[in-house]
Amino acid sequence: MMRVGAIIVAAGRGERAGGGLPKQWRTLAGRPVAQHAMLAFSTHPAVNELVLVLHEDDHVTDLWPREPKARIVTGGMTRSASVLAGLQALEGMVDIVLIHDAARPCVSTDVIDAVIKAMSSATAAAPAVAVVDALWTGQNGIVTGTANREGLYRAQTPQGFHFAPILDAHQKFPDGAADDVEIARRAGIEVAITPGHEDNLKITTPADFARAEAILRTRDGR
Repeated sequence: MMRVGAIIVAAGRGERAGGGLPKQWRTLAGRPVAQHAMLAFSTHPAVNELVLVLHEDDHVTDLWPREPKARIVTGGMTRSASVLAGLQALEGMVDIVLIHDAARPCVSTDVIDAVIKAMSSATAAAPAVAVVDALWTGQNGIVTGTANREGLYRAQTPQGFHFAPILDAHQKFPDGAADDVEIARRAGIEVAITPGHEDNLKITTPADFARAEAILRTRDGR
């Protein structure tokens, strides 16, 4: 049976979300945002190992009510460098790795399950939601045209990979990628698309906190 590890990337600064703290450490429905993300994986029966990647200025004992049951790793100057640090912490311990943004606190078991299931026949898999809205181009506040939405998806996490290929990809292509799927594709790895969910939002702006809190409270029956 394949062993599964999860990396929660929490080393960013998240300034656009406001609040005076990196967004992953702000309180959401009674817990830090990152703790909600961590719980989704620490309580998942298929996940064997968990890594939390922090910024060098963050100390988990100052930010967390209790120290999480995870390996704590210091991240790098970029997201890619932080993921690589997390991968190196898991080397030799897992066969599959799920890489998740701490700023996605509402990820569901169903989304995680679909990624893990896809890994039985794919080298990599990641959740996404198809774009359904009309797309415009614009300049200076004016619509300048339309764009074809066919075949477009909004990427989500966790993004899953067989361990050795994604570690090799990160070592060969260390920087300049928006996510791990981009790095995987640079290395020639084919990535399967699995079902994402609208609730699996990434907190980016202040308004996202209210939406995420409503999702979590509804899910918890509060």
